Amino acid sequence: MNSTESFNQQITINHPNITLYIKREDLLHPYISGNKFRKLKYNLSRAKEAEKDTLLTFGGAFSNHILAVAAAGKEYGFKTIGVIRGEELENKVAENPTLQKARDLGMVFEFVTREIYRDKNRPEFISRLSKKYGSFYLIPEGGTNDLAVKGCEEILNSEDEKFDYICCAVGTGGTISGIINCSKSSQQVLGFPALKANFLTEDICKFVTKTNWRLISDYHFEGYAKVSEDLIRFINDFYQEHQIPLDPIYTGKMAFGVLDLINRNYFPENSKILMIHTGGLQGIAGMNKVLKQKKQLEINTDD
Repeated sequence: MNSTESFNQQITINHPNITLYIKREDLLHPYISGNKFRKLKYNLSRAKEAEKDTLLTFGGAFSNHILAVAAAGKEYGFKTIGVIRGEELENKVAENPTLQKARDLGMVFEFVTREIYRDKNRPEFISRLSKKYGSFYLIPEGGTNDLAVKGCEEILNSEDEKFDYICCAVGTGGTISGIINCSKSSQQVLGFPALKANFLTEDICKFVTKTNWRLISDYHFEGYAKVSEDLIRFINDFYQEHQIPLDPIYTGKMAFGVLDLINRNYFPENSKILMIHTGGLQGIAGMNKVLKQKKQLEINTDD
């Protein structure tokens, strides 16, 4: 996979002794952006090596991962199948920006109940999918596996060695695992979970041996895909001031947390901080649709 190089953009803050940058991984690709680009890179290579022509994966209604796999399939010559959580969505694809775009890119959907979806990793379920769709290369929900972590180990480069803190959002733990593995022992990696989850530490420890990291679980805003007016207002203000869009599920919560910790003097004087923009901007349209229905504050965009 080829990409436009990401770059570090400085963020001006009202703190004279703290330096803050954000790595623009969101610019790697319009749909296979940020950590999804990194996670899929070696998985696509492995699928080619295995002579698989179909990718199958899992996700929810507004999944960045589902759209990224659909786009990767279109661009690199794979058929794609998305197992979608929530059978009620089957007749509502046209109302869902993420699913409609994935379908436009050629993805075939298998809608299942939430109960069945919980068994998605069971061999019997995978066997049923194989009988229905034939041979496929399976990519787990969120894309996290050994190859995904390998791809995420390429997020940091030699120019990033000057930073004392590396901050990123955490979903399934693959991205932060890769960042931890390629970080320097002198650096502290801070993860900001986007959901209430007690299992993340255990999952991350499956991929890392270093101890220079911690999870800060104070900024999930009550759970996955949950937002507040304060978060939406922060995302809008951040965009107006820096012209950098943030998604409300992952990067927006992480940036909110980092700026709040700076204001609370969490970081020592003269700290150099790098936030990782993991993409996910396609989710803004879906979130705005929900916010509009609830007559709540929406996320500003140029569209």
